[in-house]
Amino acid sequence: MRRGRNRIDYEVIADLVEDGSRVLDLGCGDGELLDLLAREKHVTGQGIEIDEGNITRCTARGVNVIHGNLDEGLADYSAGSFDYVVLNQTLQVVMKPDYVLKEMVRVGKKGIVGFPNFGFLRVRLQLMFTGLMPTTPELPYKWYNTPNIHLLTIKDFERFCPDKGIEVIKRIFISGSRMVNPYLFPNFLAKSAIYVIKQKDH
Repeated sequence: MRRGRNRIDYEVIADLVEDGSRVLDLGCGDGELLDLLAREKHVTGQGIEIDEGNITRCTARGVNVIHGNLDEGLADYSAGSFDYVVLNQTLQVVMKPDYVLKEMVRVGKKGIVGFPNFGFLRVRLQLMFTGLMPTTPELPYKWYNTPNIHLLTIKDFERFCPDKGIEVIKRIFISGSRMVNPYLFPNFLAKSAIYVIKQKDH
């Protein structure tokens, strides 16, 4: 599910994860992130991936991975069984993002969610001035071959979380290789976002 590129998002996620944690990576792609976390943060990692080719690449890296469809839920995992559940650059490609997020905060004590921001200024301008579906390094596909079926903005996610009983612990906004000030219009200026979330206490 993931594309190869300069992975500042991986560096951010590695900084967020505590040493020695148990990590479940949903849509783990070729296992690069879990491999990084195992080497740098000594995590015990488990990946779930739907693509057979990526599963083979995970195995070659020595990453523990199982074949699974995230839209079917995480019934095999008990509540709070992982310190972190990661859903990076995968939220926009699943059929049932609300269900997947609900499951990840049930299974994980904390969730880490990363997604491309469709509210980014360049995206808005492309749509306004060309009348065509925008393409960016974060959203490089054409309308007819994109795996992204639920595009969202930072503002969308901010509204979604409280409505679904999800608490936001931390927000990190990224544009290229730099961080965006969270108080200076991140919905306009950030190309992507990373959130740390958890299930709201009742």
